[in-house]
Amino acid sequence: MATMRKLAIPLLCLSVLAGCSTAPTMAGKRQLMVVGNDEKQSWDDAGKAVISAPGRDTVSIVDIGTDPLAPRILASLPLANTIVGPPTNLAITPNAGLALVANSMNVAQEAGAWKQSPDNRLWVIDLDASPPALIDTVTVGKQPSGMSINRAGTLALIANRADGSISVLRIAGKKVTLIDTVVIGEQVAHVQFTPDGKRALAAKFPGHKVAMLAIDGEKVSYNKQDLAAGLWPYNLDVTPDGRLGLTADNGNAGAADGNVDTVSVIDLEASPPRVIDKVVVGDGPEGLAISPTGRMAVAVLLRGSNSAKDAFFYHRNATVVALKIDGKKVTRGNEVEVRGLPEGAVFSEDGQYLYVGNFIDQDVSILKVEGDRLVDTGKSLKLPGHPASMRGRTQ
Repeated sequence: MATMRKLAIPLLCLSVLAGCSTAPTMAGKRQLMVVGNDEKQSWDDAGKAVISAPGRDTVSIVDIGTDPLAPRILASLPLANTIVGPPTNLAITPNAGLALVANSMNVAQEAGAWKQSPDNRLWVIDLDASPPALIDTVTVGKQPSGMSINRAGTLALIANRADGSISVLRIAGKKVTLIDTVVIGEQVAHVQFTPDGKRALAAKFPGHKVAMLAIDGEKVSYNKQDLAAGLWPYNLDVTPDGRLGLTADNGNAGAADGNVDTVSVIDLEASPPRVIDKVVVGDGPEGLAISPTGRMAVAVLLRGSNSAKDAFFYHRNATVVALKIDGKKVTRGNEVEVRGLPEGAVFSEDGQYLYVGNFIDQDVSILKVEGDRLVDTGKSLKLPGHPASMRGRTQ
């Protein structure tokens, strides 16, 4: 493992947007959100990816607790990250002391053009520092993508897409250490702990399955137990009570295609665990999050918002679908329009608000949860870049 200690990283002060506060000054419990902004990738009118020079990415630390309708950017660190992969390549520890951010892809010139290739770096950010600061860089697997941290705050798992493996990391105070690598044998996009920390679910993206992992202390093992999800499961989450797992079945290898797609419902109490339902949500679910209340989940639909503008399924703006959770029954609720190419979704810790990062528009839509419905508040947060991923505190 290669590490880099105590780096001096300048902060980008966003005085116009946030008054350039350098530390959280919340009246109540601290609530933070971490946002990865990727400035290297865009799409042309034909829907073709355009890759540009690196060096402008940022990771923003956002206060969503002081005023949920007016979040404040506390700091933006100049750290590389990417939209390639599910919008879950970052996480905050349960005590809100650390943020972990994986950089999945590098960009370098090749034959006069900018090309992407897998990276293997994990940024460790001290959120207790004033201002928040990068304190370490940990070498993990190839193309680290979706990750999660257990509720105890002692272990992190990272899905390495190019390696077909999962990195296991010990968290001890401010120290993060790679302690093991679990071979899955095919591409995994995201991995999520169950609340008791004894199991994890891993999305086998091109295999259309979910792998079940067993966890005993720091030992993580894969016994080849898989569940059949929908097509291209990209993202997943587990209810706070540990009874259900949900997967966002993208349907088209990471892009919209005009066909409806699903969220698979996994009964984690069954022996063995099994998929018990598939809920049709719409075209291209990518972002997925379950409320801390356990009563609602959301699927973030791409709806062709980065596709060719003459495609029949192209939409300038995309949507978020509410999913009502009642015991083990999940039903589709209302749908709310957000903006272009929404990626990450983060609930406030009381489940009353939902924050959705709109990559194309460089902002965050703020939605209100009213019963089983989502409501657009009309409020948004402008970001210093294009939000590729977003996560709140592990709960």
